[in-house]
Amino acid sequence: MSELKKEDIKQEVFDLYDDYAHNKIGRRQFAKRLSLYAAGSITVGSLLSFMSPNYTTTSEVSKDDARLDSEFITYNSPKGGGKIKGLLSLPKDISKKVPGVIVVHENRGLNPYIEDVGRRTALDGFISLAPDALSPLGGYPGNDDDGRTMQKKRDKNEMLEDFIAAFEYVKNHPNCNGKVGVVGFCFGGWISNMMAVKLTDLAAAVPFYGRQPSDEDAAKITTPLLLQYAELDTRVNAGWEAYEKVLKANQIDYKAHFYPNVNHGFHNNTTPRYDKKEATLAWERTIAFFKEKLV
Repeated sequence: MSELKKEDIKQEVFDLYDDYAHNKIGRRQFAKRLSLYAAGSITVGSLLSFMSPNYTTTSEVSKDDARLDSEFITYNSPKGGGKIKGLLSLPKDISKKVPGVIVVHENRGLNPYIEDVGRRTALDGFISLAPDALSPLGGYPGNDDDGRTMQKKRDKNEMLEDFIAAFEYVKNHPNCNGKVGVVGFCFGGWISNMMAVKLTDLAAAVPFYGRQPSDEDAAKITTPLLLQYAELDTRVNAGWEAYEKVLKANQIDYKAHFYPNVNHGFHNNTTPRYDKKEATLAWERTIAFFKEKLV
């Protein structure tokens, strides 16, 4: 049997995966609906395997990369979950103070993909901290299905406090220049937007396909925003028109990009939603934005 390719998969399958990844349907229902798109050599099993994340061969920066000092730390989040674990990564042999970036995971805890993004961020010259909001429940459990189940047990506003505490931790780090930004994906995109609402000293925010704040909250933003959206992500994009209206009305510094013909999660290189060309462009824009606003 020939290996499945992204081009073999109908858009409806990606839409189903989005429902599954965002807890609208369970794994059994996801598999049952996939049967509608199984034909010939494309079986339900092969579709399930193909759509599932691959954390074995997708890391771009190894855990022991000699260019980094990268380790798990624990910091205090008194308004959130108490003790929060996170991956702290710094460029090796820092000779001057550098900016910080909080890297916020999706709706499944600190999985290997987000750890990798944290290391990538540090390689570009930043102190990065990628917290695990599942820390009060024992931390990321080793697979995304259980991670999603665990994350549903936590209050989203308490988790927001965990990432605000991470911001304070990095801002006060002895190697930080005092300027800190945030980048987040999916749930982390919402967190990034809300950190911009809550923090007047957040220097930059880059939400990837994140849900938008209420109009009332959006009007409070003073942080420069770089908003990254996927053209095919109708679920999240439905809130954009209202959000942009508030941003314009309040003269908030923002740029928004809609990446053509890509799905929610297009930056995540562990699933077939990944689009290398657009993900590379979006990340180049992210790093350039941080260097403009934080350095």
